[in-house]
Formats: sequence, structure tokens, C-alpha cells
Amino acid sequence: MDNQLVWQEEYNTGVEDIDKEHQRLFKIINKLLAVTEENDEEKSRWACQEGIKYFKGHAVKHFADEERYMASVGYEGLERHCLIHRDFRENTLPALEEELERTSYAPDSMAHFLGVCSGWLIGHTLTEDHAITGGKVSKWEHLLPDEQLAAVKKTIIQLVFDMFHLESKVISDAYGGEKFGRGVYCCLAYGTEQDDRRQEILMVFEEKLLLNTVGKVMGLRTNRLDTMLLNAARYTTRQFVGRLTEYFPEWQTYDLKEENLLTYEQFRQVFEREKPQVSLLFNTGGAGYFAYCAIAPHLLENGVGTPLQADNAMSEVEQYLTMREEQAAQDAASNRRKILVVDDSLTIRQAMMRLLQEDYEAAVAESGVAAIRTITLNRPDLILLDYEMPVCDGKQTLEMLRLEKSFADIPVIFLTGRGDPEVVKQLLALKPAGYLLKYLKPAEIKKKIDAFFEKQKG
Repeated sequence: MDNQLVWQEEYNTGVEDIDKEHQRLFKIINKLLAVTEENDEEKSRWACQEGIKYFKGHAVKHFADEERYMASVGYEGLERHCLIHRDFRENTLPALEEELERTSYAPDSMAHFLGVCSGWLIGHTLTEDHAITGGKVSKWEHLLPDEQLAAVKKTIIQLVFDMFHLESKVISDAYGGEKFGRGVYCCLAYGTEQDDRRQEILMVFEEKLLLNTVGKVMGLRTNRLDTMLLNAARYTTRQFVGRLTEYFPEWQTYDLKEENLLTYEQFRQVFEREKPQVSLLFNTGGAGYFAYCAIAPHLLENGVGTPLQADNAMSEVEQYLTMREEQAAQDAASNRRKILVVDDSLTIRQAMMRLLQEDYEAAVAESGVAAIRTITLNRPDLILLDYEMPVCDGKQTLEMLRLEKSFADIPVIFLTGRGDPEVVKQLLALKPAGYLLKYLKPAEIKKKIDAFFEKQKG
């Protein structure tokens, strides 16, 4: 059995009952992994059905026990933690079960189920559950309470239907800023006359979604984003966000103060600077993806993008489109390869982006779970994967990738800060496409990546 979850010391929260339940969930997943490797398809299907029922029942019981414990110790993050449990119980698990039933428990669907459950369990244990005992700070500590977040989701889905007659579905309650398709990135900053703080709304649209919505409403017969369509999309976005604020009285004192069109790099800069209150990723079926992110009121920093105002809007929109077209032409002419950098260190992610973005289409993810979501949305040609990540480490992330048939052939090069023989032996045993030492000079790292792609051509 090659694919097995191994309980490690850092998974312990220090609360004996919680740790025992986590270990039981690991064992259940391992039994399911073992079942999927059996040759008897009928027996395997039946065992998977029963095993998944047992896993779901045990997980739900564990969530309830854990929530009672958090309440008994007066844990301040109880409400947020319950929200995360509920999202997994009511959204993630049912969607996975629906896929299993639809495909008659096909091997690919089982691999998807186990990959998602394994990644969620590991990440949740090492972040949210450790936060109960003060071990870690939750990335999503500023998320809106359950009822408000549900209201935001419901309102957005209804607005999209009312405006464009499209059915949309939330596919992530914790969108991590991953790149999908050719995106258009909008930032709207709202504030009041009495307060220097700003509420920022970030909206990301897959280009084809704008063509399928705003473009169709305008009767435009085009397969590309032009000045007219982008300006229409800007004002549609303003109206969309304005309509959304009508449902939330506390937002109605805010007026639009600043609007920006951002590159992906600028969007990541804003996204990583602050912790979001809302960060939702939606799918509208074949029409395309979009994301809605609301950042808690804070002092607005300067330097990301040029604000669009009446006297510069035309020239800035033209410049934005020209830049996009030049980038697209450059990508097409050079056949730029896509590289995904997966590392928990913001410093490393930013440094690798600067190093790679001139010659490659580079994207970043801060964890193994975020990497899976990014790859689903925008498949890379190479993954540079941090071997020593603290949540879901490089080994576990690689195993999750190999469980997904559609991801298994993507080459992975490990990034590591340790070059001692023991570590090198461990990572090479996983049969990656190679490894890079983080302490090498940037030019050397770039040279090795270039050489990897040159070797592929040969």
C-alpha cells in the first residue's frame, strides 16, 4: 500500500480525546485507501460505500464532540470553527458523495474523495484545531459569522441569476487567490467622510464569463475583451457590489472612494496584505468562474494600481487592455510554460514570482490544499513544491496529486532548504522530477528550471 496517511507528532493538539479521534479518522481513510487498491471491483465498491458512511458518521460525531469541548473551555473561535465544520459537512462531503453516486464509485471519483478528505483533515488539524489550544492562528480568523456569510452567498447567487439568468454555485468558502483562466481583477475601495479606513472589495472574473454575461446583454458578438466591454463590466461590477451592500445596513454608510484594475501580481499583493472577511469562489457551469472577496475595514495603502477617475478612465482602460493583449501575444509567441510555486513562505513566493514571471507564466499557492484548487482551475506545466511546509507538507501534497489521475503526470520539483544526505534521500525516494535548494543564488535556480524545460524539448 503506497498511499497511506501517517500520523505525525506535530498533528497532536495536546487534547487527548481530540487527538484520538483524529487518529481514528486517519485509520478510516487508510482502510479506504487499501480497499481502492483491491482488484475485485464489485467488492471494492461495496466496501467503499460502507467505509464512506462510517467515515462521514464518525466525522460528524467528532465535530459535535469537538464543538462541545471548545464551548466548555470558552474558546473564542468557536463560532468560526463551527462554520468550517458545517461547510465540510453540508457542502464538501455532499458534493463528493454526489460525484461518487453519479460515477458508480469509479476509481477516479474515489481518488478525488480521498484526496480532498485527506487534505482537508490534515490542514484542518494543523491550523484550526491547533488554534483551539493556542498553537496556531487561523488564516480565516476575520471571516464573517455563519449567518452573515450565508446571507452574502445567497444574495450573490440571486443577483447573478437576476442580472444574467445564470445558475451559480459556491465551490469554495475560503478562496485563496488562485489564478483561473485569463482573469480580470477589480478592486473597489469604499469609505466614509468621517473615517480614514477603507473596506476593499476584490472581484475576479474569468474573461469568458464577462463575454457570456455583460457581452451578451450588450448584444456584442465578440470573443475578446475590448474597451467597450471592459468599461461596461466595470460599471456592472459597481452596480453588483452596490446592490449587494443594500442587504447589509452596516455597509450603507460607505461610498465608493477608489477603483482599480489590477494585474494578477497586483491582486495577489492586495490579497496577501490583508485577511479577508469574505472570500468566495463561484462556478457558473460552462459560463465561467468568478470570485468575491471583502477585506475588513483597514487603513488603505498606496502603490497598487492607478485609481480610475473621470479624467483618466479612458486612457487607463486602454492601457490595461493593451497590456493584457501584449502579455497574451507574448505568451502565444513564446509558448510560455506555466509554473506553480507552492510554498507557505510569502517571502519565497514573492521572490520566485519576481524570478520567473519574465519568462514563464507563474502562479503561487500557499499550501497543498490551495495548490490542488489552483491546479484544478489553471493546470501548470511544472510545480515547484516546498518539501518542508508545516501544514500539508510536500510529501503529502505530492501524494494527493498522484491520487488524481488528471494531475498525476504533472512534473514536480521539490524546493528544500536542507541539502543534507538524509533529507535528499527521503525526497528522492518519492521520485519527483528533481529538487532545488532554496539557498542557491536566484540565477542558479532559474538556470536549472530553464534546463528542465530544455531537456523536455529534447
